Amino acid sequence: MKTTLTIIGLSLMPAWALAQMTPEGLWRNIDDSTGQAKAEIRIVSSPQGVLTGKIERSLITSSEPNCTACTDDRKDKPKVGMEIIRGAKKSGEGNLWESGKILDPENGKEYTLRMTPLEEGRKLQVRGYIGPFYRTQIWQRVQ
Repeated sequence: MKTTLTIIGLSLMPAWALAQMTPEGLWRNIDDSTGQAKAEIRIVSSPQGVLTGKIERSLITSSEPNCTACTDDRKDKPKVGMEIIRGAKKSGEGNLWESGKILDPENGKEYTLRMTPLEEGRKLQVRGYIGPFYRTQIWQRVQ
């Protein structure tokens, strides 16, 4: 009986509600120091389930619109339209995506990435690592 009710309950749940516990979608990142929204980043999945994310829109005026600090193929390219998330994959269990890289276009540094949806997918914990050190941001989903 319990199994039947669970199946019925899940079948009535809208598909978007189930899909919200994924990093896929449009996100607004928040500046660590000012608390202001900086940019909107769209995260998409390839057919193989690998996530990438591009800056879709800047929400602040930057003195440098290009990534002059980048050292790879993104050097001197415009920040808007730039792929800043590469290669993230869903971890074996839970709502964790990792094994990818995230670029901070302000300083050109690339970090090992870990993303976890929070609050039923309304927020995304984005953590970048260099060795044992990390920095965490909470991004907000754009509806």
